[in-house]
This record gives sequence, structure tokens and C-alpha cells, in this order.
Amino acid sequence: MRLINALRKLERRTRPVDPEYAGILRRRWAELPEHVKTPGQFLGRHAVGCEGTHGVFPRCNLACTPCYHSRDANRVRVDGAHTISEVSKQMALLRRLRGPRAHAQLIGGEVTLLDPDDHAETLLTMRRYGREPMSMSHGDFDPDYLERLVLGEQVQRRRPRLKRISFAGHFDMMMFGRRGIPRPGGERELNPYRQRFVDMFKHLRAKHGVRFFLAHNMTVTPVNLDQVAELVRDCHAMGFGMFSFQPAAFVGDDRRWHENYEQVGMEEVWREIEKGAGTALDYTVIQHGDLRCNRAAYGFYVGSRWHPFLSGDAGDLAAREAFFRYFGEVNFAGEELPDLIGKVARTTVRHPAVAVVAVAWLTHLVRRTGGLRTLLRHGVRPVSFVVHQFMDAADVAPAWELMQRGETATDPRVLAAQERLAACHYAMAHPETGELVPACVQHCVLDPVENVELRRLLPIVNSTDVRAS
Repeated sequence: MRLINALRKLERRTRPVDPEYAGILRRRWAELPEHVKTPGQFLGRHAVGCEGTHGVFPRCNLACTPCYHSRDANRVRVDGAHTISEVSKQMALLRRLRGPRAHAQLIGGEVTLLDPDDHAETLLTMRRYGREPMSMSHGDFDPDYLERLVLGEQVQRRRPRLKRISFAGHFDMMMFGRRGIPRPGGERELNPYRQRFVDMFKHLRAKHGVRFFLAHNMTVTPVNLDQVAELVRDCHAMGFGMFSFQPAAFVGDDRRWHENYEQVGMEEVWREIEKGAGTALDYTVIQHGDLRCNRAAYGFYVGSRWHPFLSGDAGDLAAREAFFRYFGEVNFAGEELPDLIGKVARTTVRHPAVAVVAVAWLTHLVRRTGGLRTLLRHGVRPVSFVVHQFMDAADVAPAWELMQRGETATDPRVLAAQERLAACHYAMAHPETGELVPACVQHCVLDPVENVELRRLLPIVNSTDVRAS
């Protein structure tokens, strides 16, 4: 009986397609506007999109220019019980509307202002709802915090309660108050702090066997645009698996708008990334929603040279189509490696053509990266590049108001905002209304009101705790 139960459990874990997830994907595709239903579109074909929290810990202890939070955010007390409760409600709605699996960001102000136990419980709560969480941080915390987060009360036994962890560290020269370098003079001055951030996780893995994924976030303005290429060259080998850049927008606290952010957009930032990577980056092979919002290039370094997993040639595009056909409805997010291998194996047995396409793609990949000897000599380091272009509040607010009334804008800028919102890759949940909203709507329209209410609910009693406000 035990053997039969074990085999049944194994069959469930390695079942390639979850009917519920497949149904959610088809619905997601049907809801997308026609202009984003491209051959490379991931939404609705393999993923439902990214998710994020809101109103769960808006306060931060650094000051950034700009900051997408409203001016009341730093007047809200960080409260672990509130965070856990609200995240649970939001994840429950996301689970109901977006299905059993997705990537979700634990985002607000500074996540490490949470007590490590509350932070850990929040991550575990997200996983209980099938979410693969990523903690969004400025990276200015100590190794002791990270160890307490992962180990909790098991510190003496060194048995982690979190066996894998994902963090995004936000570093740029417009962030003021970082310990050791309160006012950076340039991006390169922050490189030791970037490396320190990565090294904390490397030490954690060496000491406790905890797996990790790290992303690097950076806001780009006219001040640091010309330093993006240098940052890519300097930092690509540090240990980050992704470099994400966000051109600044007129959103959030208007007291921190110090430049003309319209001078820096998606195209300008992408060109600088290409300079740093030393090659052109094709952002059309894999797409996430509207290309005016998101660009991504997935690949890896072999030595100092970056290569894409999929180029734009016919063979690679055929491999992409085969992936969507055979693995599009197979969930990869948060799966343990043995279970994922089982899913791939069962799919390949059912569709032997997968093996033929995979061998052809892999052979081509090895050849265009210099051959097997080159790969063995230099090794492979997966590193991807992403740009997220947020919209100005002045465009989002009227666009959302019209969309709520079922009306189409006539103003070109507002119409463009409507088109982008309809294809949004990044959703946030509102359990009180039962709806999901695009992140730009959350930050541009809903955050200001939400943070006023949170300030009343969670007032800061000790005035010395109000920093960077």
C-alpha cells in the first residue's frame, strides 16, 4: 500500500499538464489585446504573468529620487502581523483568479524592515498559495539578518526553513542613505556594495546549502544613463542572474522629481545595455506583454561574451514554437528539479519529436558559442537583461478611469496607456473588490489613497523611526 501511494504521489508531481493551469493560460491568451498576440508572446502560452504585493509594508529607510511610493508611505509603521495577513488575502485572490502557479514579488518599501520571522512566514505563505516569491530589497542589510531569515529558530541545528530564496537588490546612485556610502558620486562607487550583497548569499549557500537567485534592479535617469553600459561590463560576473533596468517615470512622490525623465526611455536604456553586453539583444524572440512596457533578452555568458538562448534564426524560432507546443502548458515555476525532470521526460516520451528538436537546438547553440571546448574551458553563467518602462501618473489616471467606464480614449498618450494596461504583465490583487489591477494603476492611482488609510491604521508612534520621509 505504501508503494502504491508513493507511486501515485510521484505520478501527480510529475504530471506534465495541470488542467486548471492549462485553462487559466487559455483564458489569459483570450483576454490579451490582439496587438500583443505575437509569435514570441509568453503570456497565455507559458505564463500568466508576474504578481506583486501592495500595502503590506510601504515604509523604506533609504531616500530615492524618484520614488514610486506616495508621500505618506514612510509614515506607515511596519507591522509583521499586518503584512502576513494582507499578503495571505492577496495571494488567495491571485490563486483563485490566476491559477495554481506564478512568480510573485514581495514588494513594498524595504522588505528587511520586517522581522526575519515575519519575513519568512510571509514567504512561506506565498508558497502555500503556489507562488514563487522574490523579496525586493535595497540590499543594505547584514548577513545576520539573512541567516535568521533562512534558519529561524533552527539556527543551532543549522537546518534551513527556506531551502531556496530569491532576492532582487536595488542599487543606483539616486538612492541616498546607504550605510558606508550615503551619497554615491557614481554607479561604479556602488560596486563593492553590489558584490557584498551577492557574497552574503554565496556564503549562505556554502554554509547551509541554501539555493538562491538574485536580480539586480536599477532606476535609470538622465544622470546615470551613460553609466549603464559600464555597470553591465563591471558587474555581469558578480553572481546576479538578471539585470533589470527601470527608466524613471513621473509617478509617486512629486517632491522627488528632480529631472526631465522623458529624456530617458526604453530605447535609450536598451542601447546602453547592448553596449555593455557587447552585442545586439533581440527582445522580440520572447515577449512579456506590450513591448512598450517590457523588453527581455535571455542568455548566458561564456567568459566575457554574452550569447542568447534563442537567436532569431529559423532553427531557433522553430525550437521556440516546439517549446510552446509541447511545454507551453507545463508549469516550471517553483518545481523541484526531480519533479521537473519527470515532467520533461514524460512529455518527451509522449512526443518523441521533442528530443529531435532539442538535439538540433542544442547542437546549434554549442556551435554558435564557440564549440564544446570553449564551453568547458570558460563555463556558462546564465544572465538575462530586462527593461521595465513604467508610465506617468498623468497618463495612467485618465486611461484607467476611461477603462473603468468601458470607454476608449481619443488622446494619443492616454490611448497608448490604455493599450499597455490591457496587456499588462504585472498584476496586483485587491481582495476587498475581488479584482486584479495593473501595477502602474496601483502606483499611480491607488497607492496615494491606500497609504493615507494605512497611515491611520498603522501610525508610527516613535518619531525617530521616521527616516527618509
